[in-house]
Amino acid sequence: MSGDEPSGPVPRQLPADVRGFVNRLRDLARLDEIIDDSTAPGATIAVVGTAGVGKTSLAVHWAHRIRARFPDGQLYVNLHGYDPGPPITPHEVLERFLHALSVPVAAVPADLESRAALFRSLLFGRRMLVVLDNAATVGQVRPLLPGNSECLVLVTSRSSLSGLVARDGARRLSLRVLSEDEATELIQRITSGYRDQDDTAELAELAGLCARLPLALRIAAERAINRPWTPLRDLITELRDESALWDALTADDDDESDAVRTVFAWSYRALTPEASRMFRLLGLHPGPEFSLAAAAALAGRSRAKVRRVVDDLVGAHLLEQPRADRYQFHDLLRMYANDQARAEETADAAFEAAHRVLSWYLHGALAARDRLGGDALSWTAAPAAADSDPPAFPDRTAALTWYGQERENLVRAVRAADDLDFSDITWQLSAALYPIYAEHNHFGDWIETSTTALRVARRLGNRAAEAELLESLGKAHTQHFDRELGIELQSAALRLRRELDDSLGELKSANALGLARFRARDLIAASDLFARVTTLAGVLGEPYWLAVATNNTANVDLELESFERAQRLLNEALAGFRRLGLRSGEGDALRGLSRTNRELGRPAEAYEYIRAAVGIAREDGNPAREAFWLLEEGRVQIDLDRPAEALETLRRSATLQRQLGDRAREAETWDVTGIAYRMMGRAEEGVQFCRRAVSVFRELNETWLLALALDHLGAALDDSGSAGEAAEGRREALALFGSFADPRARRHYARLAAILTG
Repeated sequence: MSGDEPSGPVPRQLPADVRGFVNRLRDLARLDEIIDDSTAPGATIAVVGTAGVGKTSLAVHWAHRIRARFPDGQLYVNLHGYDPGPPITPHEVLERFLHALSVPVAAVPADLESRAALFRSLLFGRRMLVVLDNAATVGQVRPLLPGNSECLVLVTSRSSLSGLVARDGARRLSLRVLSEDEATELIQRITSGYRDQDDTAELAELAGLCARLPLALRIAAERAINRPWTPLRDLITELRDESALWDALTADDDDESDAVRTVFAWSYRALTPEASRMFRLLGLHPGPEFSLAAAAALAGRSRAKVRRVVDDLVGAHLLEQPRADRYQFHDLLRMYANDQARAEETADAAFEAAHRVLSWYLHGALAARDRLGGDALSWTAAPAAADSDPPAFPDRTAALTWYGQERENLVRAVRAADDLDFSDITWQLSAALYPIYAEHNHFGDWIETSTTALRVARRLGNRAAEAELLESLGKAHTQHFDRELGIELQSAALRLRRELDDSLGELKSANALGLARFRARDLIAASDLFARVTTLAGVLGEPYWLAVATNNTANVDLELESFERAQRLLNEALAGFRRLGLRSGEGDALRGLSRTNRELGRPAEAYEYIRAAVGIAREDGNPAREAFWLLEEGRVQIDLDRPAEALETLRRSATLQRQLGDRAREAETWDVTGIAYRMMGRAEEGVQFCRRAVSVFRELNETWLLALALDHLGAALDDSGSAGEAAEGRREALALFGSFADPRARRHYARLAAILTG
């Protein structure tokens, strides 16, 4: 195993190169000059200009031309700085970038400053290209700067970004509208083969009406293609009439913006009634990107009918299709579509369309939850909206794919439902996502949606929903290393469910809080909570929860060194899980029996149990279970005096833990690896791994695991001839063990005290 930073596939995130890109030769040459400047091997370049002038097209096209200079990869994000909805924050962008750089979810820091620092650390010494598209402010950009001279950052913005130039040394390229010749050439290239007879002077006149802006030019050219036998003079007259109407309706002095909106209106009015309504309804979608199914839900029509209309919008350049079954607007067109929806749809029609698509997201999340193993709902979901045709998934893979594609939209759907006072959808969508977020450790999304939903549930006076969301939010904070807040929230959920006389809810909350207490090594409190779960499971006739509580109680007994009682309970849990056909529970009971036999000095018996457990995890394709159970297998192999085999087992466990983002368990694996190296007489390597474990446990405030790792580090340091440092670490471990009152802690305390005084 290695101590290197996370490694993985090289990110290649650039959008597809622009088809039919023409001209901008001087601008491309200027960009080349900036990076060819030997004093600036890496730089920040801001491409700025008015809306629709072609900043993104130029940036993406040039990025493709120079990407070979940046062999460590390319990162891209659309910051949506000018969209109708909220822009993407640097906090969100850094999470995406860190994931692309193979940082596990759980290893992504919670705060912006720490995320930015980790991002800069990972890019140090790398040659990477970072494209930040559609930035509204310097504040959106500055936390995303790599901070080294090897990386190039390319920013596009309508703002001049003066602060980025003055303070951060960015080089600015101000993009102007195309020249008359360039604009005419662009139209000719697009219409080539359709309208080759058009007069150059008239093409120049058409380009002038489009303010020579590439976005407007492309839409106008597509409009001309769709009417190949209409004289260009007639099309120019129509566009002039549209322009005069727009001038009469507005008081703006921004000729370029007026030209763009004029072209939008000209193309929009040429659409069929069916297509124009689809266009404006899409402006109501909560996210920047959507699928055909989501579009069908907005329209309340079948996917087959909507597909043809959406394809027409793509053909008219009013909609973009970046990849299969994903569609998006240019931000100007999205605002225009939203404006048309407000102007032309009745309030009731717009309300119903928004309700249909938000209901589609709710029931899609519920269907994904079912496929991904979420427990049965304790609440009744709002019925699916008529004509919304919610998603259905044939298997787990399909559900995961949908969740991955719609993840950002699901968060925005919760926001939109809250804004529109769809209160039940707001809290139910968040609650439906709870087990999915818990499985994938998407803490930012989880905490935001649960916080919004909790506020809504409290406003509704829905105390059962409040309890559900308190538990969800508590688990999110517990898993995200804010155990104190997590326990506080889960305790509130438990109190509320008791007040509501919700026995099944109390059972679930008691179990969740018991696990949090167990992880905090509050063993007596955990034992009491699991005892309550056992009682309630018996009263309610819940065999699943009875097996869970029995297994959890046995794990507490193992820490309390009540091995005989733990063995009896684990055998009961094992039988219960087998009766229910729950292989994951069966495997965990086998893991517990392995540890019991190992603690009782029976490693051969332990090995049989743990091999059976790992086999179940592999057969079921459960990497989280496999990683955890391999850690136990490595410990058993050490007790069997097979440290070389243990190293290979632990390497596999550490790899899986890193992929899963479980930093604490990965560090446990390093700690045990240090023990294996020490057994092999390789104390220096043992010291290295134990040090790494100590560092992570200290950072995560895992006091118990830190004490154990310091103890193991002391032994390895002794073997390597560093007795003074070993004693220092043992004194710290002694103090930590002294803060716990359980028998195992007292035994470790007495042993270390004897070593230090001896």
